[in-house]
Amino acid sequence: MGQIAKHSVMIDGHKTSVSLEPEFWQALTEIAAIEERSLNALIGGVDRGRTGNLSSALRLYALAHFRHQAKEPAVTTAATPNPAPPA
Repeated sequence: MGQIAKHSVMIDGHKTSVSLEPEFWQALTEIAAIEERSLNALIGGVDRGRTGNLSSALRLYALAHFRHQAKEPAVTTAATPNPAPPA
């Protein structure tokens, strides 16, 4: 894991800074793109639902997202063979 990186973000019109490892910044950026919203909007949503430290809440949000994604059944694109017609 990399060194902690501090980023400035806007949450509900207020500028604040959040410190996370670069890997978590990348994960949150990917999640925001998947959810088709800005990183600030994603962080604001997490902020509104948190009970503890924002950095910890963001790490847990990213972990929960990817754990949920890992549990979803894989979608296959291979064609399923047709069963043989009854004889």
